[in-house]
Amino acid sequence: MNNSDKKRESKKLIVKEMIEIYCKKKHKTKTLCPFCNDLLNYSLLKIDNCPVIETKTFCSKCSIHCYNKNRSTQIKQVMRFSGPRIFFKHPLLVIKHFLL
Repeated sequence: MNNSDKKRESKKLIVKEMIEIYCKKKHKTKTLCPFCNDLLNYSLLKIDNCPVIETKTFCSKCSIHCYNKNRSTQIKQVMRFSGPRIFFKHPLLVIKHFLL
């Protein structure tokens, strides 16, 4: 597995965990609700097709912004909510995410 693949997998794992945290707390579900599952699938597709994965750090810092406006607003809402909480659930995953 090359560095780009590792970076993609790390980003996919972190977005999955963040959406799960959000859905569990906001929508009171044990599994992803249809809204959050749809957002997750959209996000995974965008990560898989990211043309600048080698050089970019975070999507919010990217010059391309491949998410459409509606999805961008949704994922920002998830990240704002889950960002502070994920560190307590998966501290090593967060550290790894910042290092890749």
